[in-house]
Amino acid sequence: MATGAEIDALLETGLPEQWYALLPANWVKDEPVGITRLGRRLVLWRDGNGAVRVHTDRCPHRGARFSQGHVIDGLLTCTYHGMQFDGDGTVVRVPAYPGCQLEGMPGVRTFPAVEKANCIFAWMGEDEPAPLAFPEEFDDPEWSHFLCTGTWQGSYLYALENVVDPMHGTYLHAKSYTLAYGSGADEMEIERTGDGFTVRRTQQVGMNFDWTEFHSTGADWVRLDLPYPPGAGPGGMFRILGYITPVDAEACQVFFWRLRKVDGWQRDLWRFMYKSRLEERHWHVLEQDRVVIEQMEPPEAELLYQHDIGVTHLRRLLQRRARDHLKSRAAPQLAAE
Repeated sequence: MATGAEIDALLETGLPEQWYALLPANWVKDEPVGITRLGRRLVLWRDGNGAVRVHTDRCPHRGARFSQGHVIDGLLTCTYHGMQFDGDGTVVRVPAYPGCQLEGMPGVRTFPAVEKANCIFAWMGEDEPAPLAFPEEFDDPEWSHFLCTGTWQGSYLYALENVVDPMHGTYLHAKSYTLAYGSGADEMEIERTGDGFTVRRTQQVGMNFDWTEFHSTGADWVRLDLPYPPGAGPGGMFRILGYITPVDAEACQVFFWRLRKVDGWQRDLWRFMYKSRLEERHWHVLEQDRVVIEQMEPPEAELLYQHDIGVTHLRRLLQRRARDHLKSRAAPQLAAE
């Protein structure tokens, strides 16, 4: 049986057998881009057909970084000796030694990747990729959205817990444009769903940050609605869809899609108002979250109470997944012995 220390160590940089958001798609253009996710150095690039590819950011020849190289003739090209690899990680050319026996050999680990809603997602596991389902809003033309992303120097676990803790909105964001309303006292409740859970306030809805849905559909993500004052233009509630990806044990990359259900001239007005007035205010709220999370202490001495049921439910869910993952990896080893 997995120990608590083993579970904590696995969770520290993220459960591997799932999909993660990596980077906005429009950040990967003509040259390789190097990033760190789940404590792994990755390189993202586009092949000759424009398809995004994700590999370990290490040339198998001598260990140079692919992200320091180039894409030449649709092939990932190491800057150190010019070795070239295709989108499957196979060695295509060793220009310094034509006919080299390495040509045609698999050389680089490749991570399955897809693009959706201007974001690149990759499967980070060793097993065959699980099915990946996205929020329905991504494919619904009635929803208009913007993607924002940022690097926070704090654990992804704290960032996830932050979004399943609606009650913090009334206090941390009390002077913000959207979250200055509603009661400062309430009780929380949990509802289990087919692919996750919902945590909500019991005594008000539509007044503040009053509920969060947590979904696991191949990737983990959240959905929540925030009230918009009349001055924010047409479109009703302001919806947020969020994915949070570990960079390493001490940092994470947050992805938040900001949406409104509008069409026609109202859509044009909302998009104009967002870029000209509203986006800055939304970044102000995210900055409040970031500053708190980056300075939080480790959780060994917490005094939790009723409002923390979303946090404790999420922790148990992730711990159960980590335990199952460790058990599945231990079984073949025990059988071999």
